[in-house]
Amino acid sequence: MLCFLGLIFRFPEATAIIWVLALGTSPDAWLAQLIGGGHETIIALVKASGIGLAAMLAIRQGLRWDRFNPAFAFAAMFLIGLMHGLYPGLTPLDSLRSLIGSTAPFLFSFVRLPRNIIRAVIRAAIWGPLCTIGFGALLALAGPGHMYVVEQGALRLGASGEPPFLAGFALIGIYAGLMEALAAPGIGNALMVTVNLFIILFTDARVPLFLAALNTLAVLVMQRRLYLLALTGALGCAAILFAKGLTFIRVIDLTELGEAASLSNRNLVWPYFQNALLASPVFGWGVGAGKVIIPITSTLSGIIGTNAAHDEYLRIGAEGGFFGLALLIGLMTLWVLRGTATLATQQRRLMRLIFISFVVHSTTDNTLIATTSSVFFLWVSCIFASAENRTTPAA
Repeated sequence: MLCFLGLIFRFPEATAIIWVLALGTSPDAWLAQLIGGGHETIIALVKASGIGLAAMLAIRQGLRWDRFNPAFAFAAMFLIGLMHGLYPGLTPLDSLRSLIGSTAPFLFSFVRLPRNIIRAVIRAAIWGPLCTIGFGALLALAGPGHMYVVEQGALRLGASGEPPFLAGFALIGIYAGLMEALAAPGIGNALMVTVNLFIILFTDARVPLFLAALNTLAVLVMQRRLYLLALTGALGCAAILFAKGLTFIRVIDLTELGEAASLSNRNLVWPYFQNALLASPVFGWGVGAGKVIIPITSTLSGIIGTNAAHDEYLRIGAEGGFFGLALLIGLMTLWVLRGTATLATQQRRLMRLIFISFVVHSTTDNTLIATTSSVFFLWVSCIFASAENRTTPAA
């Protein structure tokens, strides 16, 4: 472990790139398949390596005070949960582990990030999904992996992981590419935004596709690219006209079948979290309760393949009650307003739109506990750290 931390200390830029790219490949999926299990352990090790990276950067560069950091909300929910009483089956040690995992993505905001690390993270965020496609292709050729999964007769691109996670990383790549395009317009970042848009399309993830299109159109409006807006509208109309012939794409297939409202079985999961919230509405059941409300060994979890809430408001509400939920939303809002205050006007508007998109995305996905959150909040920390100097692109 000391040797590993020493390598991080000596080569922080390379480590940051490798860590972001490794997260994008979803090692909890392909590595767990190769070794025959250990999904939770792999996620814990990945997050622990991120904490190690943050610690080594803090030693090299120094610390900074971030008074509105959302990590404070999770710390408060943890302490209140211990005093109030934890959900049946949730131990204090499990709650502590969940606290570490929940706060880990926000730790980089307490570090003075140098420009070379910022540049490396942004590049890795933009190029990561494409690298994941290449890695997934190698796994598929070698035998243990598969590029696509078939869901209800429609194809979904997953590369080395699962389609929703690949879509989440591609969405972050689009956010990062759009921010760099506003810092200094160029063909390179515009091309990568297009590539990541196609990746999301082929993953057939509906909410990420909508949010990606929304933010891309917003940037086109800010840059007055009217001809591109017209082309986008024409392509959208063509897609609608030929939709019945594109049912091999899950987004269209679900719409044609009238199943878009089922939200991938989320409506089966949400009542459990709603009941937990109603049973302790003020302070919830402690950090980590979301992992035991539906036991991983339950019949429902086995049928749909997950015990996650797929709604961060329900999960945080169940863990911290309305108090914890309000505290987290309040700190997140202040954190974003303070972090974007010194950005250039267009970048500030886009960054705040991205967080509005994050708010929307959180209604149907695990945006705070999935591995995508580690990359997203590291990228956010890099943007906030370089806000005053973002007149040229970092990637």
